[in-house]
Amino acid sequence: MAIKGTVVIDTELCKGCELCIVACPQKSLILSEKLNLKGYRVAELYLDNCTGCINCALVCPDSAIAVYREKKVKA
Repeated sequence: MAIKGTVVIDTELCKGCELCIVACPQKSLILSEKLNLKGYRVAELYLDNCTGCINCALVCPDSAIAVYREKKVKA
């Protein structure tokens, strides 16, 4: 079973620097066409293939990304 994760991006903290996009080994993130209240295009999850590796959160200079992983089910 593959590891499943997801990210939640605080769009008002995001400045669209794209560091998370470059850091994502799964290529799960893109820069949205949507603007936040400050006028920045923000990062968004666009593919459902996140593994929860946390690379995006580690490189985010504004701590705008929270990463979540599904709990492992014991067999």
